[in-house]
Amino acid sequence: MTIEKLSVPIAIVISGALIAGALYYSNTKNSQQVVSPTPVAQNTVEELRPVSNDDHILGNPDSDLIIVEYSDTECPFCKVFHKTMQRVMSDYGKNGKVAWVYRHFPIDQLHKKARKEAEAIECATELGGSAKFWEYTNLLYATTNSNDSLDPAELPKMAKSVGLDVQAFNSCLSSGKYADKIEAHYQDAIKAGGRGTPNSIIVSKDGTKTQIQGAQPYESVKSIIDALLQ
Repeated sequence: MTIEKLSVPIAIVISGALIAGALYYSNTKNSQQVVSPTPVAQNTVEELRPVSNDDHILGNPDSDLIIVEYSDTECPFCKVFHKTMQRVMSDYGKNGKVAWVYRHFPIDQLHKKARKEAEAIECATELGGSAKFWEYTNLLYATTNSNDSLDPAELPKMAKSVGLDVQAFNSCLSSGKYADKIEAHYQDAIKAGGRGTPNSIIVSKDGTKTQIQGAQPYESVKSIIDALLQ
């Protein structure tokens, strides 16, 4: 598909001078973790699947801006950026300015546990709905020390902690019923131009898409949001 040309406000171009570490990978068997400086805002997005009712959405779906984040639960940069997004929603979500869409992007070459953890998140959603999706996801990011450090035995413990039926959770997780969904999210991330995690795309009401690569600090994300809201 032809790369969509995006119009980026001058303020975003200026904020692009700010850089932060991002997790990159190559689609080869020899891929490895690399910390690389990247611009805050990229001005191209290849192909982004439209937001739908099937997505995990926090905030008003009709918000002025929707931030679609592709994330890996064992990525240390994603753990940091998760807190940034929580702050974004605290500041912009309540007034309907920003909504947050979370999609899975497990990088198997780096984090072999992330894909099963993504399935665990989906099982939590099946058993407890949207509220438990966010509660379980928040707890998972808060619990893991990243880079495959989370003991899989903690997954049902977290399910119990957020009030889910542990037996039903274990049955769901062992079934592998959400493996195809996680893979679909992964492929969506690649099509959207994701080359590392976290990879986030801000979608404006007019269809403008602004890509943010890496775990940008709150101040950088805020400057982009404020520019787009003008």
